[in-house]
Amino acid sequence: MPSIDVVVHLTYEECLGYYHGGFANVRTRSLDGRRVVFPADALRRVVRRDGVHGVFRLTFSPGGRFQRIQRLTRA
Repeated sequence: MPSIDVVVHLTYEECLGYYHGGFANVRTRSLDGRRVVFPADALRRVVRRDGVHGVFRLTFSPGGRFQRIQRLTRA
């Protein structure tokens, strides 16, 4: 399955906007500089009290659909 590593830094308050459906997608950058968009509901799996901070691996199906988010490092 294709994957890409991204950096995400969102405060807890910013995550609430995603959590409550205010935003459908998260826009960020990969480690190699590409722009990446993935479903905001993926953040529910990795949000902590201080928000979402670190490097994450996003895994996609061969057809390009988001499947999984995995924390690689905490920043």
